Amino acid sequence: MKSFAFENVTIISLKEFEDEELLTVKPTRSRAEYCWTLTSSIILYALNAFKIDHCIYLDSDLFFFASPQLLIDEMGDNSILITPHRYTLKYDQSQKTGIYCVQFVVFKNDARGLAALYWWRKSCLAWCYNRFEDGKFGDQKYLDDWPERFDGVFVSENLGAGVAPWNMQQYVFAKEEDTIVGTEIATGNKFLVIFFHFHSLTFVSPSYFSPRPYYKRNRSVIKLVFNLYIKEIIRIRNQMVHVKEVEVYLSVSSKIKYLAELFIRRGFKEILYIILLHK
Repeated sequence: MKSFAFENVTIISLKEFEDEELLTVKPTRSRAEYCWTLTSSIILYALNAFKIDHCIYLDSDLFFFASPQLLIDEMGDNSILITPHRYTLKYDQSQKTGIYCVQFVVFKNDARGLAALYWWRKSCLAWCYNRFEDGKFGDQKYLDDWPERFDGVFVSENLGAGVAPWNMQQYVFAKEEDTIVGTEIATGNKFLVIFFHFHSLTFVSPSYFSPRPYYKRNRSVIKLVFNLYIKEIIRIRNQMVHVKEVEVYLSVSSKIKYLAELFIRRGFKEILYIILLHK
C-alpha cells in the first residue's frame, strides 16, 4: 500500500496500534473476527494519535456516488452517526446481525464519542465472534441499543446512506445529470444515492463479476449501480498491476456450484442482467 504513494493517505500498520490487550485475544479469533475486533481500536488510535476532529470508519466494499459531507451535515452537533440496515422484509436479519450496519460510522473526538468508543472496544475485546450468541454478533450487534445507551448518537435518516443488496429491492434507480437518484417504491420518495455497499460481490473469473445470487435485483440497480462499480474495478485493475495479480476467483467446482445457484434462484432472466452488468 505504501508503494502506491497515494496522495493524502497515511497507511497505518497493525504493529503501530496493536496493544497487549489485542494481542492477548488475537489467538482466540479467526482472521475476520480479529478484523472486527480491531474496528474500535483503529478508530481510537486515529483520534488519539493524529488529534483529528472526527474519524469515519468505512467498510472496504463501499462505493461513493455522492459526497459523504451530506451525512456529516445531517448529524449536526451529535457525536456519533450510525446507519440502519433497512432490510427488505424477506431478507431481514436484524435480530441476528443487528439493526445497524458497521459500514459507515462517525465518531467525533469529544467526551460523548470517546465514551461510546471505549465501551465498544472493551466489549469487542471480551467477545467478538462470527456467530450469534446471547444477543451478540461480531462487533455489529453491540450498536443495537446505542441510541438509548449513549448521548449524542444520531441514526441517519438518509436513504442514500447504505443502499445495499439486502435493501435494494425497495428502490428503483435513475441517472440525473451526474448523480444516481433512487426512488422508494412504497412512498415515491426520491433520494440521492450517497454510497452503495457491495456486500458479497463475487469475482467469478477475471472477466465475470456477479452480485450474490441470494438477493433479488432489478434492471436499474444492475445497469446504473453495479455496472459503474465494475467499470471502476477494471480501471483500477488496469492501472495497478499488483492489484490484478492478487485478485481471487472461484475454483472450477465453486464456479459450477455458484452458477447453478444463480440460475436456480434468479432464473434465465439473469442472462440479461449479466449482459447489463458487463456492458
